[in-house]
Amino acid sequence: MRTYAGIPEENATLENSKVMLVTVPYDGTSTWGKGADKGPELFLDASENMELYDIETGTEPFLDGVYLAGEISENSSPEAMTEAVYQKTKELLNNEGKVFTLFGGEHSVSIGSIRAVGEKFENLTVLQLDAHTDLRPEFHGSTSNHACAVFEANQKHNLVQVGIRSMDAEEAEYLPEGRVFFAHEIANNDNWVNDVLEKVSGNVYITIDLDAFDPSIAPSTGTPEPGGLQWYPTLELLRKVFEKCNVVAFDIVELMDSPMAKPTAFLAAKLYYKMLAYNHSNRCTTPIFQNL
Repeated sequence: MRTYAGIPEENATLENSKVMLVTVPYDGTSTWGKGADKGPELFLDASENMELYDIETGTEPFLDGVYLAGEISENSSPEAMTEAVYQKTKELLNNEGKVFTLFGGEHSVSIGSIRAVGEKFENLTVLQLDAHTDLRPEFHGSTSNHACAVFEANQKHNLVQVGIRSMDAEEAEYLPEGRVFFAHEIANNDNWVNDVLEKVSGNVYITIDLDAFDPSIAPSTGTPEPGGLQWYPTLELLRKVFEKCNVVAFDIVELMDSPMAKPTAFLAAKLYYKMLAYNHSNRCTTPIFQNL
């Protein structure tokens, strides 16, 4: 039986796990770099090759249990994929007290999961880390296009966007007022993490497009954009969100296959595991090296 990160089977059953992980190897609407459908397998492979002790928190998050809840392979149309993700997420959310997580695939895979989570949890904040706004009402004839990934979330929930540095003019009218943190503004604001935190509260769904990161550390994405987020400031934001809020679900998307995929795949694997560490007690524990 394959388990997440090769963890023992006793830590990988639904009954014994606090985290559920679904993979969606879908790449049906991307328009430039193709290969996001290979992202989940790259992520799982990288996860099996990382250490499972988290130095920062002094924990082994896998002991909380991570259940591989299956792969959603529907790809007949963007709309059919969205519906399949929605139904699977809705089903898994019936397991109370567990955090739902998803690994894509292109960013359109998040539409169905955010929809299901938003139906279950009131007063939802969707925290989006991304290079692109993804706020088109429709694109190429579909509302389930990757360019529409958070349009519905913005209509229904409290959307907070971080790391944005690329958008179409038509998306300007849909920007969530006062809740967009552009990359060029972050670069000149030492207090940006706390500014973001002021906009995030209550139940939270975190969606991370890996192109939010600077291509110097995460090059293997569909549309890498210069001027992106760096590793440690991003972790600081995520840690503080887990401390402050009730993170009920999160996803990571847009890991693309390429000849140089491994560094980005390993970053994605570590990022997912860091979020498990922060979820461990909904706060970061004292770093074990603090007093050395």
